[in-house]
Amino acid sequence: MVSKPKIVLAYSGGLDTSVAIPWIQERYDADVITLTVNLGQERNLDEIKSKALKTGAKRAVVVDLKETFIRDYVWPSLQAGTMYESQYPLATALARPLIASKLVEVALEENAFAVAHGCTGKGNDQVRFDLGVAALAPHLKIIAPARQWSMTREEEIQYAKIRGIPISVTTENPYSIDENIWGRSIEAGLLEDPWTEPPEEIFAWTKSIDQTPTEALYIELTFQNGIPTKLNGEDMNHVALVDTLNKLAGEHGVGRIDHLENRLVGIKSREVYESPSGILLHKAHRALETLTLSKEQQRFKEIVSQQYADLIYNGLWYSGHRADLDSYVKSTQTFVTGTVRVCLHKGNCLIVGRHSPFALYSFELATYDKEDQYDHQSAEGFINVYGLPTRTQARSQPRN
Repeated sequence: MVSKPKIVLAYSGGLDTSVAIPWIQERYDADVITLTVNLGQERNLDEIKSKALKTGAKRAVVVDLKETFIRDYVWPSLQAGTMYESQYPLATALARPLIASKLVEVALEENAFAVAHGCTGKGNDQVRFDLGVAALAPHLKIIAPARQWSMTREEEIQYAKIRGIPISVTTENPYSIDENIWGRSIEAGLLEDPWTEPPEEIFAWTKSIDQTPTEALYIELTFQNGIPTKLNGEDMNHVALVDTLNKLAGEHGVGRIDHLENRLVGIKSREVYESPSGILLHKAHRALETLTLSKEQQRFKEIVSQQYADLIYNGLWYSGHRADLDSYVKSTQTFVTGTVRVCLHKGNCLIVGRHSPFALYSFELATYDKEDQYDHQSAEGFINVYGLPTRTQARSQPRN
């Protein structure tokens, strides 16, 4: 008996990927192998695996890559200070290159001729998966069913019902949610109207302000070379630290983002995110950098941060450009070591203290008290030289 060709499908168990299994089988006469990567999504992975097999998958692969995700993707992004359009910590965008690399790995092991994903033709994820796979294994064919079938969301739901595929999405609950340990992304449904306030029911990690504790919570975060290592003086592994901060910050209403963002494909999209640990750690990390980086380093790193955020968002993780930027970022983090004190209260994340053995802040130079060691007389000569171009222009080109 001749074996069928194989296709490896990135499988979340959601509507698009569940419908994709029979759709691929019907059109390609191929065996579908599903790949589910555990990046901290709060879903029963055994149920997802069972659902994939019941839906028709020949084999269902489930792998836990939370540690790899935080260490190799989230921390470099944090060190770079990447916040897309100054708001989004890139939780979903950071996960895609890792999933793409695992897709390629499984495809090569299974001798599959193609990989597939459930991304639509309007989103950013299609670009991230396609470019990730192309960079790692350009010979593999890429199949995107949702980009080809042109079904509406309601038609997908009916397609699933006809084929007996269990789904949690209904026309009454139309939200599309992506989740990993670094954040949740929520879109569709009522959120497609940018005037409509996000309903409380869509949030899972953050409390509304009126439900948060009355008393503020103070915590201390310790960084080593730009990477968080301790919470309140206690060493914690990567996953435990992010998970704990999600709970602490979310309890105090920190981490909600309502963003009208510019997608790579040219569409403005209303996205709602929850990223308690992301908002908290980015703010703390930035505060420590203000203490340990020179003005020139800070100013130039802002440019690098924007470039880095754009290439992550745009699916260019495996580009030479990111590798080059990464070298610069790692250099800037050499002395970003120290502790930041943060106050969490009623949705606010306030930096209230920072300390570093490599601080460029000098009390003796900054103070106006008797400990002042600044040479005030030298200021006159500095101003004279600094102001020379201004005086020269004023004499030669009077404005009045």
